[in-house]
Amino acid sequence: MTGVDDHSRYCVIAQVMERATGRAVCSAFARALQAFGVPEEVLTDNGKQFTDRFGHGCEVLFDRICRENGIAHRLTQPASPTTTGKVERFHQTLRRELLDDCGVFESIEEAQRTLDRWVEEYNSMRPHQALDLQFPADRFTPVPEQERDMLGLRVPGMLALVSPQRTPPAKPEPAELSSVSAGLPKPVPAVVHRAPGGPVEFERVVPASGNLQVAGKQFWLGPARSGLTVTFWADTSVIHLLIAGTRIKTVRSHLSVEDLGRLAARGGCAAGPSPLPVGDSDGAAFEGERVVNNSGLVGLGGHQVLAAEILGGRQVGIRIDDGTLSFFDPASRELLQVRPNPLTSPEVRGLRGLRPAGPPPRPGVEPVRVQRKVSAVGTVMVCRQVVSLGRPYTGQTVTAHVSDTAITVELDGQIRVIRRTTDVPVRNVKANKPHRASDVV
Repeated sequence: MTGVDDHSRYCVIAQVMERATGRAVCSAFARALQAFGVPEEVLTDNGKQFTDRFGHGCEVLFDRICRENGIAHRLTQPASPTTTGKVERFHQTLRRELLDDCGVFESIEEAQRTLDRWVEEYNSMRPHQALDLQFPADRFTPVPEQERDMLGLRVPGMLALVSPQRTPPAKPEPAELSSVSAGLPKPVPAVVHRAPGGPVEFERVVPASGNLQVAGKQFWLGPARSGLTVTFWADTSVIHLLIAGTRIKTVRSHLSVEDLGRLAARGGCAAGPSPLPVGDSDGAAFEGERVVNNSGLVGLGGHQVLAAEILGGRQVGIRIDDGTLSFFDPASRELLQVRPNPLTSPEVRGLRGLRPAGPPPRPGVEPVRVQRKVSAVGTVMVCRQVVSLGRPYTGQTVTAHVSDTAITVELDGQIRVIRRTTDVPVRNVKANKPHRASDVV
């Protein structure tokens, strides 16, 4: 892991590590920030340690460090190593002047000590042609220590788990401090976030597509919100999404206790109180039946509450709690949808046909069965996701089973499983009607 100052070519990071994992890379980056101060910008390639640009667009640990410390993180274009030409040229010098002739190191510690000595010489005693034969240390100016102490450095607690994997070089004499700055400080002290037993809060940045993915489930927020930081409040029953402290969406949770533990270990923390408003009721739950109109809405106490378009025309049960409305099938008590509760306690008491609530409804485990007709190019559309089946099946009607994570298609007696990339609910169960002969030109 290497890093150089763009202006002076001063080497600020030179870390030997067994594996260039995201945490090891970010640990080296954080120690450089503590040693020399926070820069305005950082330019990296598209390695997975630096970005999830070509994955699901989630915020990786390196991006989080940059965001929390006000660093603009710039990425190179794919297959363009010349964009980071200065650090690549540094690698060439490192190979020619050290690695080609040093032989085999017996340990990482020995390799690190050798590299530290070479970096000290490179920064302070080796003239650089691009600097008019000056030394990089002559042009390098770290952030003043007083300014560093005033602004501070924000580092995620999980980096405390990563070994620095290096033996710090000997402390230079006071007269040499102006030219020798390669020694890195002690690891950044931090608090380790352990998996809490209750709800978890964590943050994600909305990608350019507007589609966030968390633990295998996608959350559509729209391209207009790209670049914004979303705070998730999650437990095993409900997930709330907040931007700048304002709740923008509430959905049924798909997370298990193990999922919450993993999210807590990856930068999350124990959550505070639920962001849902607390009414003045005594905590008792009620339920009743209502019919969903063709637009997917239900009238409750003067409020038009969105249930789901696919439930249009269907009678559903509604469980009313202090913070949520749970729509369920009255016969099986299968949970169909969860929405925030906009009703006050007096409005709830004024509703007709209510009774004390029974046991909480549970999510169904069976996937939704739909039919689709294969198009002329061999594809079908399921929940706004294009599924390619092949031109030989053009015109055929196929059956698909849609779950939260996969689309399973029955074809020629075989089963094809396709990973879901959308979170759009099923709105059409039947295949499109075939064209009439008179419609064909």
